[in-house]
Amino acid sequence: MSTTVSRPRTAGRPHTASRSRTAGRPRAGTLARRAGIAVIVAYCLVPFYWMVVSSLRRPADQFSNAPLPAPVSFDNYAAAFDPANGFGRALLNSLVVAGTTTALTLLVAIFAGYALARLEFRGKTLILTLVIAASMFPPITLVVPLLRLFTDAGWINTYQAMIVPSMSFALPLAVWNLTAFFRQMPAELEKAAQVDGCTPAQAFRKVVLPLAAPAVFTTAILVFICAWNEFLIAVSVVNDRQMMTANVIVSLFTGQYRYDQPFGTQMAAGVVVTLPLVVAVLFFQRRIVDGLTAGGLK
Repeated sequence: MSTTVSRPRTAGRPHTASRSRTAGRPRAGTLARRAGIAVIVAYCLVPFYWMVVSSLRRPADQFSNAPLPAPVSFDNYAAAFDPANGFGRALLNSLVVAGTTTALTLLVAIFAGYALARLEFRGKTLILTLVIAASMFPPITLVVPLLRLFTDAGWINTYQAMIVPSMSFALPLAVWNLTAFFRQMPAELEKAAQVDGCTPAQAFRKVVLPLAAPAVFTTAILVFICAWNEFLIAVSVVNDRQMMTANVIVSLFTGQYRYDQPFGTQMAAGVVVTLPLVVAVLFFQRRIVDGLTAGGLK
């Protein structure tokens, strides 16, 4: 005797219809998100695109509104690197200031962040609060006191007059970022290294620092960008063209007859100053993202 099991014929149709409805919603949401991202990316990149296009125009066409340069000309780049402008020397000064600021800031921030993350002492929360509060002071309020201080110390037209203020602006970000990373790092790693015979200093150097490399690298990139783009302090404490940074020199460009607007030359210099940062971020974007997200989960 055989038994048969009957299944309703119409059971699959409503289920299939509901599945097709829900399948369309994520697609619409994904398209909306992608469109929003595209708008944001275009909004951020259009100024850089227009700067590149303007730098490739002929000087006679510098006020043209065409979306593409026709014909392409490199006269603006040749004018930017004219020895009379001192742009090459200014790029070297920017590299020295930004590189030294980054190295010294990391040296201080690594030890400060590790101490604030691992040591227990009174006032630690207050110190972190003051670190963040220090980054909120607008640089314009510090120009006059720094100018007076550096004048008395004989630091006008020197590298340290630009490096020390840049460090004061970059240190809060670096200390806060590294402190948050060290807090998420398990302390058992250092204890295990000490059990194996390492001293606390050796455990920090051989275990903690290699694991903190993504966060340190990310902090270095952010500090370098901050120091490279600094303008207000550099234009205030330096008046010797041989010591000026690239950002200051670009603002002092003049036309052929010193009455012309050197629009194309400034755009070419702006591309030269900006392009290394863009390339560095694009090339190291994976490390930057890893550093920003490292330590987020235990």
